[in-house]
Amino acid sequence: MGNRGMEDLIPLVNKLQDAFSSIGQACNLDLPQIAVVGGQSAGKSSVLENFVGRDFLPRGSGIVTRRPLVLQLISATAEWAEFLHCKGKKFTDFDEVRQEIEAETDRVTGANKGISPVPINLRVYSPHVLNLTLIDLPGITKVPVGDQPVDIEQQIRDMIMQFITRESCLILAVTPANSDLANSDALKLAKDVDPQGLRTIGVITKLDLMDEGTDAREILENKLLPLRRGYIGVVNRSQKDIDGRKDIKAALEAERKFFLSHSSYRHMAEKMGTPRLQRVLNEQLTNHIRDTLPSFRSKLQSQLLDLDKEAEEYRGYRPDDPSRKTKQLLQMVQQFSVDFEKRIEGSGDQVDTVELSGGAKINRIFHERFPFELVKMECDEKEMRREISYAIKNIHGIRTGLFTPDMAFEAIVKKQVIKLKGPCVKCVDMVIQELINTVRQCSNKLECFPMLREETERIVTSHIRDRESRAKDQVLLLIDIQLSYINTNHEDFIGFANAQQRSSQTNKSQSSAGNQVIRKGWLTINNISIMKGGAKEYWFVLTAESFSWFKDDEEKEKKYMLPLDNLKVRDVEKSFMSSKHIFCIFNTESRNVYKDNRTLELACDSQEDVESWKSSLLRAGVYPEKVMAVESETTTAADNFSMDPQLERKVETIRNLVDSYMAIVNKCIRDLMPKTIMHLMINNVKDFINAELLAQLYSAGDQNALMDESQEQAQRRDEVLKTHQALKEALAIIGDISTTTITVPVPPPVDSSWVGGPGGARRSPPSSPTASRRMSSGQRPSPRGAPPPPNRPGPLGPFNNSADSPQAPSRPNRAPPSIPSRRPPPSPTRQAPP
Repeated sequence: MGNRGMEDLIPLVNKLQDAFSSIGQACNLDLPQIAVVGGQSAGKSSVLENFVGRDFLPRGSGIVTRRPLVLQLISATAEWAEFLHCKGKKFTDFDEVRQEIEAETDRVTGANKGISPVPINLRVYSPHVLNLTLIDLPGITKVPVGDQPVDIEQQIRDMIMQFITRESCLILAVTPANSDLANSDALKLAKDVDPQGLRTIGVITKLDLMDEGTDAREILENKLLPLRRGYIGVVNRSQKDIDGRKDIKAALEAERKFFLSHSSYRHMAEKMGTPRLQRVLNEQLTNHIRDTLPSFRSKLQSQLLDLDKEAEEYRGYRPDDPSRKTKQLLQMVQQFSVDFEKRIEGSGDQVDTVELSGGAKINRIFHERFPFELVKMECDEKEMRREISYAIKNIHGIRTGLFTPDMAFEAIVKKQVIKLKGPCVKCVDMVIQELINTVRQCSNKLECFPMLREETERIVTSHIRDRESRAKDQVLLLIDIQLSYINTNHEDFIGFANAQQRSSQTNKSQSSAGNQVIRKGWLTINNISIMKGGAKEYWFVLTAESFSWFKDDEEKEKKYMLPLDNLKVRDVEKSFMSSKHIFCIFNTESRNVYKDNRTLELACDSQEDVESWKSSLLRAGVYPEKVMAVESETTTAADNFSMDPQLERKVETIRNLVDSYMAIVNKCIRDLMPKTIMHLMINNVKDFINAELLAQLYSAGDQNALMDESQEQAQRRDEVLKTHQALKEALAIIGDISTTTITVPVPPPVDSSWVGGPGGARRSPPSSPTASRRMSSGQRPSPRGAPPPPNRPGPLGPFNNSADSPQAPSRPNRAPPSIPSRRPPPSPTRQAPP
């Protein structure tokens, strides 16, 4: 079976399993174990109770096992049980063990027959067991019981698959003998995850309940419906025996008598029964651990290296040491300052590839969001011309003016400049929000000290709010400065003489831009009808003249090209069921934009992407729609008002002058706003954190209270130290294990295509009386002309030592059977008789 070192490996795995279960996912290792899989009422629980020799598992109708039970059997001189969730408490009465399993199950799943993947860890010490680790999984069921969900079957299958898909898990497939083995759910699941059969061991229960005249001999001999590791037959207690509290020792003795006395099984009695199954599982698990030992050791070493640095920091850690608290406070504040500066200024190390940092988002506000807000404030062309005409007429009063009045120009310009206050204040608000978000992100590293984190956030946020009012005052002062003097001598101002020529110059400048590409990216066309396939994603290309989309980013198959003339953008309210953010493009002349659609609805994953696309469209000359107030009677009358040619020329002149001057103001504001905000807010906050944050923390209150660690941090420290110690011990024990254990090879492959195949399994009719005679010696008679088979040792398994096992070498010169009969198809490793 192996040396003592290998025997010590199963308790080691048990210890690791306990340690890792108690600390959650700190060590993600697939520990070698055996999963017990079978249908409801297949006899799984009875097999486990026979191993222990005690009644300790819940019984009843429906699903009894509703949480995985990790059962660790440990050979010892005394007998008792322990639960991982009841550390230190020994259970000597196994009725109490059953009650505790039921209570712990109900605590997580409730009393409504629900299931949960959270395991219960039970360790049983006994002189009657061999070292084993088994996981009892819920029985596969078809029909919900009580308040169980309708998908209970799928839930159970998913839970089973979580365990048996691991390469380190052996599968004990339990099937009752009085059911069709070819349709066994347990074997079907095992075949799905272990097609080569390297990890699957078959167990046949309820052999004593088969119909009279039938037996499972050829199955147990691994001739009919073979498995690579074969089958072991067991006889459990009947329901009457369980209700009558029949002793398990007596049941094991009755099981042995059954195999010895049954004519079909007496020749293999030594390879059947619960004790044999227990020994085989012990051998298989021990050698399975041996096979996985190199990768297991590698994973342990990797986990140990990951924890070394953290464990070294925690070793000798004294939470109440004042000097430690002072030193750590300095380190935390310094780290917070460094993190804040990196997020704002950018850094080459530890670059975030998932989302934009605070500095990148503020840059987007300065150069995309703020210019877009400025353009949104531009008034409607008709409204602008109407205001200019009213201003000219009101300035002239009763007289008819011969010249274009300067005061009309100044009045309109000042009105437009005042409108800039809104976008400027909004820009400050957006930057403030990003600064606060950055502070919160940087303070995440202080979460192990809740008081320090809370106080740091409070102090820095208060300073940001204080700077906010100063920044807004300065921004409004910039606007007031622009209002205080209208500089018509500015070098970029066109002046009255050139005002008439501005339109032609604008057209020339627009045409000189050519078809320059402004932006490319993926967008979803949202308003395609379901009949035509519904919403689809395309690759869009925006240029100075057109908006095109392609099938993919290779830009080979163009789907459509949309000229930008007379297009505008407006927001679309997000639908209740949609997770995307939508905006649309429409034609100001009420024409169809795309085929039969008046609008083209485009969807993005986030509102930031929407704003970014709208900013790009703005650069291409596609402006946002103006939301106009309800028109009054005066407005309606003004729309119908027609100007004389002289007044129209004056309006056109002032309109061009206003455009020219507002372009100068906008350029100045767009340049000064980022500089003002950087100086008064961002740089100031950085300097405050570097120079004054530590002093503010010291003056805030008791420094010792600030450095009181959270309960989660204390728990984390204990878990890291325990895990680190467990990993070191595990590697030390593994290092002492001899890996030269003598084991037999894995049995050769067999034809297991019958598992889960359509139409059931291939069956063989009963053999003739001559062919079915048994020898009292326990061996079947040898064919004519063939020597008696030698007693050669076979692979690990219950019956592979048998001479007429399908894994045995084929025998030459074998004579055909004397009585014609159909025989089961041979396995791939055995020749069919001629």
